[in-house]
Amino acid sequence: MEQYTVEQVADLLGLHVKTVRNYVRDGRLPAVRIGRQYRIAKEDLAAFTGLPVSAPARPRHAEVSGIVQIDGIARRDMDRLSTMVMGSLTGRPNGLRVQFVYDEEREHLKIVVLGGLEESAQVLRIIDALVRD
Repeated sequence: MEQYTVEQVADLLGLHVKTVRNYVRDGRLPAVRIGRQYRIAKEDLAAFTGLPVSAPARPRHAEVSGIVQIDGIARRDMDRLSTMVMGSLTGRPNGLRVQFVYDEEREHLKIVVLGGLEESAQVLRIIDALVRD
């Protein structure tokens, strides 16, 4: 929980320190006394000023979870495709994960792509180009 001193609140609100202390002593601005100083919670200050309390801003994060399914792909083509895709990942950011699941009997390949949007899009473009060959 973020807390402010009386001096910090006075600076934030453009008030004199004595004015803020009076608000605290009058009970208009809730505060906790620690030793000889008051501490005012961010939420209490927001309620006092009428400003909304906002949660700390978290950076946006977006990820892809995708499965590419390729039917009718022979083992040698699957090996070539997986080698090319994995080779293209060398030096890429750590957050990108690609897994291959191959059913040889049905000649069925699933490629699981997990990671950032741009990195995943690049992998999908590579897969698309290799499948079209």
